[in-house]
Amino acid sequence: MSMFYSDPNAIRPYEPIPEGHKAGSVLERTLRAGEFAVTSELNPPDSADPEDVFAAAKPLAEVTDAINATDASGANCHMSSIGICSLLTRTGHGSVYQISCRDRNRIAIQGDVLGAAAMGVRNVLCLTGDDVGAGDQPGAKPVFDLDSVSLIRLIKTMRDEGRFLSGREIAKPPRLFIGAAENPCVDPVDYRADRLAKKVEAGADFIQTNYIFDIPRFERFMERVRDMGLDKRVFILAGVGPLASAKAARWMRSNVPGIHIPDSVIDRLAKAEKPGDEGRRICVELIQQVKDIAGVSGVHIMAYRREHLVADILREAGIARPQKQSA
Repeated sequence: MSMFYSDPNAIRPYEPIPEGHKAGSVLERTLRAGEFAVTSELNPPDSADPEDVFAAAKPLAEVTDAINATDASGANCHMSSIGICSLLTRTGHGSVYQISCRDRNRIAIQGDVLGAAAMGVRNVLCLTGDDVGAGDQPGAKPVFDLDSVSLIRLIKTMRDEGRFLSGREIAKPPRLFIGAAENPCVDPVDYRADRLAKKVEAGADFIQTNYIFDIPRFERFMERVRDMGLDKRVFILAGVGPLASAKAARWMRSNVPGIHIPDSVIDRLAKAEKPGDEGRRICVELIQQVKDIAGVSGVHIMAYRREHLVADILREAGIARPQKQSA
């Protein structure tokens, strides 16, 4: 046995998986069992120290089914998603490998997919990626060889047909549970379900949405999703997160693509004596509301630099989490 897999905590990519599963990750097993799933984002450090990753992952690993390693979100440079996933799989934590089309062409992406799968990564999230102009290095050259839909199709081809886009055979295809993102609350709202349908047709197994702060808009989106039968074909995890203050909410609404925050939410934060606590309460209420919407299979919690709040948010929302974060 190799040195990598001699670690008793390391995730082994080719262990037997349940019949009908794509990858057998904890996230996939939870969703297919009909349980309410929870994922959360680990905000990557500006550091080469693995202990910085482990410190951020620790409070998430105990209460989630998988940890997202973001891929230069907002077009800002941090530790790479594949690097973080490598560290998480070596310590037995389930991860979601995020791939942005902004920075790599199809040759690099296909190689990275094989490398991630070899390390034990079993979940992948396909993203087009924010434009470089949104980040802190606007002079970078964007790639965008693929978009999120064609990336989903590429990984599905590698997994299900065992070949590269060139047609060359892959000796051992990657086992991956394929995810995609969606912005259900931004205009045009009616178009969002149609966009989701394209991702499902391409091969998406699960969806993590962007932040949801407007429940009526999200309900409208989910009604359209159910009318199209998409809720029977893909698992949808609703994106939520605690806002730190009214100032932070206004900045997000103005500067982060795909974010819709109603004035009522910002006013509530502005009037609060302790805005951070109020932001957490709003997040708890949102989880309780989306949990009761037909077709929602879980939540994706994005607590930027506030990972320590996730366990309390879930507890206050009444979501009991067994400690099963191991693949």
